[in-house]
Amino acid sequence: MRIIRNYILKELVVPFLLSLTILTCVFLLGNLIRLTDMVINKGVSLSTIGRVFILYIPVLVGYTLPISCLISVILAFSRLSSDSEILAIRTSGIHLSRLLMPLIIVGIIVSLVSIILNERIIPYAHHEQRKLLKNLTIKNPTALLEAGMFIHAFDKQILFIHKIDGNKMYNVKIYQPQPDGPTRTIIAKQGEFTPVPGKDQIKLKLIDGTSDRPDENNPNKFYKVNFRNFFMTLDFSKKNKKISKKPKSMTLKELKTEIARLEKHFIDPAEVLTEYYRKITWSFSSMIFILLGFPLAVITHKREKSANVVLAFICVVLYYLFTLGCQALSLKGIAPPVLIMWVPNILTSFVAIILNIKCVL
Repeated sequence: MRIIRNYILKELVVPFLLSLTILTCVFLLGNLIRLTDMVINKGVSLSTIGRVFILYIPVLVGYTLPISCLISVILAFSRLSSDSEILAIRTSGIHLSRLLMPLIIVGIIVSLVSIILNERIIPYAHHEQRKLLKNLTIKNPTALLEAGMFIHAFDKQILFIHKIDGNKMYNVKIYQPQPDGPTRTIIAKQGEFTPVPGKDQIKLKLIDGTSDRPDENNPNKFYKVNFRNFFMTLDFSKKNKKISKKPKSMTLKELKTEIARLEKHFIDPAEVLTEYYRKITWSFSSMIFILLGFPLAVITHKREKSANVVLAFICVVLYYLFTLGCQALSLKGIAPPVLIMWVPNILTSFVAIILNIKCVL
């Protein structure tokens, strides 16, 4: 059995390394246009762009590692099936379930690597990449505005912007913590921002939203006021201009600290909670894909290898689309993150278990 185990592991190594290298390079090429534009049109040095390019690698490996696991298992066992080696193993009295043991061991090892990758390496690379890009334009105050994160750079204001397009913002939330009372909230569907020349300030024009106003009879309570246009100035001259971390740039410990801090100010931590459970669930996707690839390769042994690779990509696309859907439900508060973010893993694992039972019987 040791000979078969080592033989299977050798069959997995080459397609895994090839898949990981090719997929990572393809995704890296997708970022070259943006980086090339920064060199040509903004005069950014090649050394800085080179560092940014290198920092992209661990971030992308977080996506390509599970896909490579699935492709390598499908390619390896498709070849074994097409060459009748699986049939030979069966006729020699070795049950196919015993072939799963090397895969389970590999899955555990890759999942442990994924945990370290998602919990430590990717957050560091993501944050260092943002710091490099932000430092290029730190003289522009509007560079502090970034979508998809809580922005603490401005005095007495916490911002969250869902989308930024040019100088326009969409789905803006501004939290103003009060020293002796609940947090005041300003919400707008749209907005525009412009820097104040010569000052560390940004002018905001918020469009179509609501603002909390204190109740004269009870200062600790607010009532909602609808507005068509609302103007305000954000000042960060007294704030530390250190780049704040996005949820993707935080470790699990930092995410838990951020969740507690937001809850203390009565701010919905759905964005941070979702990222917390996403890091955990995605770390186990490699194990699930390995267990899914084995029965797919054995059951569909008559297919061409190219067809099996296409089948692998279909499985990956469905998994990631389903994960994004669950992530959207979590962000909108429709379902609790602790439950909904595990649904893709649970359903994919269930399918993998059913197919493995069908395969080994």
